Amino acid sequence: MEFATSLVPARLIRRYKRFLADVRLEDGREVTAHCANPGSMMGLAEPGTKIWLEPNDDPKKKLRFGWRLVDHENGHFTGVDTSVPNRALKAALLAHEVPGLPTYDLVRPEVKYGQNSRIDFLLSGSGPDTYVEVKSVTLSRQQGVAEFPDSVTARGAKHLAELAQMVAEGHRAIMFYLVQRTDCAEVTLAGDIDPTYKAAFDQAAAAGVTVLAQACQISPQAITLGKPLRFRA
Repeated sequence: MEFATSLVPARLIRRYKRFLADVRLEDGREVTAHCANPGSMMGLAEPGTKIWLEPNDDPKKKLRFGWRLVDHENGHFTGVDTSVPNRALKAALLAHEVPGLPTYDLVRPEVKYGQNSRIDFLLSGSGPDTYVEVKSVTLSRQQGVAEFPDSVTARGAKHLAELAQMVAEGHRAIMFYLVQRTDCAEVTLAGDIDPTYKAAFDQAAAAGVTVLAQACQISPQAITLGKPLRFRA
């Protein structure tokens, strides 16, 4: 997925109200950018961090910049826009470029299921339907290890229970962790941050929900799917 407009570098001043960030552009101007991330962004929102913004000239948008990347200034990047994984994964699904999935012919996003929920992707083919729930992973507290979640997520635990119910009804269900970092080789759960989510995951896995994890290739030009990653429960 290529960015619609060329990203511009900036320095983070502060992130606040979850969806807003004050930043300083290279020319010294201070502007407010939209932060498309409801999570804690632990380790990614320190003042002075180098970031990349996507400008826009859409008159319908209140803010002229969207925060897209954290630049770790060591050759690695983290994508902070939580809408990116679904867009990148959809393109890969339509191109049949995601390893580990059963055969499918049809990709349907945002299909209603469970208790007032929508599955990210419903894959249909010759066999049982496959329900795919996608989570963006950006937390890393150990070198080379990505963790989910970065804050308590009751919604995430609910999704796991609903995936388990789909398995009980004879469908396939996949919990897909897409790591928006280029510096991690494996994925695990942050059970100390959200023990309830960890317990829900264990129950879902025991019920037959499949777990897949995949990296992203990230640059200021584009974010695309990378290689599969090892998942460690």
